[in-house]
Amino acid sequence: MEVEKIRNLSDEELRLEERKTGEALFRLRFQMKLGQTEGVKKLRELRKDIARIKTIERQRELGLQGAAPKAESTTPAKPARKKAKPGRKKAAKKTAARKSGARTTARRSAAKPSANKKKAARSASVKKG
Repeated sequence: MEVEKIRNLSDEELRLEERKTGEALFRLRFQMKLGQTEGVKKLRELRKDIARIKTIERQRELGLQGAAPKAESTTPAKPARKKAKPGRKKAAKKTAARKSGARTTARRSAAKPSANKKKAARSASVKKG
C-alpha cells in the first residue's frame, strides 16, 4: 500500500487496515510454517505496510500529520572517519588471529590431548607396517 493512500485514511480506517494487514501477515506466516507457500516477498511487503501504518499513526499522535522527511538536510555533513581508539588494536589482533585459524588449532589440540595420542599412534603404526 502506498504512503499517500495510507495518509488519506481516517484514524478508524487506519486502525482497521492495520488489523487486516496483521491478520494477513499471521496467516502467511502460518502457511509458510506448514510449507504451503513460499511468499517471502509478500511477507516483507506486509511487514513494511504495518510499519508505514504505525508510523503515520504515531505522526498523527504527535501532531506531525503533514510532515514528511525533507530531501535536503540543513545539518552539516559528518566527518569522513573517526580516529581509532587505543584499545581497539588488541581486538583487531584477536580477530585476525581467529580468522587465520592459529588460535583455534591451539585450542583444539589443548582441549583433546587423547585425540593427539591416537593420531600419533596411527601414524606410527602406518610407518612401521
